[in-house]
Amino acid sequence: MTPRTLAGGAILREARRGDEAGILACIQGLAVYEREPDAVENTVDALEAALFGDEPRVFAHVVERDGEIVGIAIWFVTYSTWTGRHGVWLEDLFVDHRQRAFGYGKALLASLAGVCVDRGYSRFEWTVLDWNEPAIGFYRSIGAEPMGEWTTQRLTGEALAALAATLDD
Repeated sequence: MTPRTLAGGAILREARRGDEAGILACIQGLAVYEREPDAVENTVDALEAALFGDEPRVFAHVVERDGEIVGIAIWFVTYSTWTGRHGVWLEDLFVDHRQRAFGYGKALLASLAGVCVDRGYSRFEWTVLDWNEPAIGFYRSIGAEPMGEWTTQRLTGEALAALAATLDD
């Protein structure tokens, strides 16, 4: 991805080593916004390993303004058995609340749409909290559609360990 200059002199680019603390600060900002301020267990070291280790499986695009990371899009590659092609799953999108009037969120999403188009991927997907009306409105404004009838399922903690243990039964 070629870095792009955005409003206010910000730069949209792929994450690079040294961005981990700024990315983590955005993740923590997202957790506060999503009413889960104590939920983040991630660390700078874990981000460095995930994003820049031997076999990265997660990627990030960032918006940097005045030397500070003010927006992130963290994503990974998916695969659709129905289309037979890969896609992008957006794990986190966040723009610092002081930077939200400059189009940085849309630029981050457009950069991931560009990844999909450039690589021939068939889908670009993410979830949004049902109470997050500002985000839902924003997503509708760019043409995103909700996936009716689909509900995200998750296993964690004891339930995850219990299911894994059934292989030993």
